[in-house]
Amino acid sequence: MIDWDDAFDNSSYVEDSDRLAQCWSDAAASFRDEQLAQGSATTDLAYGPLERNRLDLFRPVGDCTGLIVFIHGGYWHLLDKTYWSHLAQAAVAAGWAVAIPGYSLAPAARIHEITREISNAINFVANMVAGPLRLIGHSAGGHLVARMVCDDTPLPVSIRSRLQKVIPVSGVFDLRPLTLTRMNETLRLTDDEARTESPVLHTPLPAVDITCWVGAAERPEFLRQTRLITETWQSLDTGVRDYYEPDKNHFSVIEGMASGDTALFRELTT
Repeated sequence: MIDWDDAFDNSSYVEDSDRLAQCWSDAAASFRDEQLAQGSATTDLAYGPLERNRLDLFRPVGDCTGLIVFIHGGYWHLLDKTYWSHLAQAAVAAGWAVAIPGYSLAPAARIHEITREISNAINFVANMVAGPLRLIGHSAGGHLVARMVCDDTPLPVSIRSRLQKVIPVSGVFDLRPLTLTRMNETLRLTDDEARTESPVLHTPLPAVDITCWVGAAERPEFLRQTRLITETWQSLDTGVRDYYEPDKNHFSVIEGMASGDTALFRELTT
C-alpha cells in the first residue's frame, strides 16, 4: 500500500525546512517595503468581498511589457501572499508588472471555491495592466494556474485571449490521492470534487504555452504528477512540455523566479 501522507510530505525531506517560512517572510517584507517607498507597489487591492481576496501589485519603472501573476502554495491551507513578494523583483526589473494574490484557505474554503477566487483575482488585475498575460504558480499554486487553462476555466474569454504562457511549478494535478491523506481532514475533498478539480482529467486550452516545471530532487510523487499531466496533455496533441530542474527540491525550485539569471526566469519572461 502507498503511504500517501508520506508521498506528499515535502518538509520532512528538506533539511532546515522549518526555517524557510521566516526566510521567505523577511525577504518578501524587505522587497515590498522598498517598492512601497519608491511608489512602485500597491498592496491589499481588494478583488473580491472576502477577507483574503486581496492582492499586491508591483509595477516596473517606465514601460510595462505585460503582466505576470504568481499564485503561492501551501497545500491550499497554509501561508499567504506576504511570504512571496521578493519573487517579483527580477521580473519587475525586467519590465513586467507582477501581481501576487491571496486567497481563502481551507477549511474555510473548498478547493473549487479557491479556483474561482484565483480566476477573479486574475480577471481583476488583468483589467488594470495591459499587454500579454503570464501565470506561474508553485505547489498548490501550480495546481491553480493549471486549472486556469483547463477546458472548464472560469477565466473570461477576454482574459483567456491574452494568456501567453503558464508555468505550473511542482504542482498537484491529480487530486484523487489527497482524499487518502490526513490532510483531507482540512481540505474536505470529496471524490467528485477531486475529479472535477484535477487538471489531468481535463483538456487544456489551445494556443497557450505550458511548461510543467519541477525540481529533479523532489519527492517521487511530485515527479510522477508532472510526468502524468505532461504525458496526458501531450497525448491530446498539445505543445505542453515538462522540465526537471537539476538539484532542486520542492522549496528551492521556486527561488529561481527571483533571479534574472536562472532557467526558470528565462522560461517565464522570454
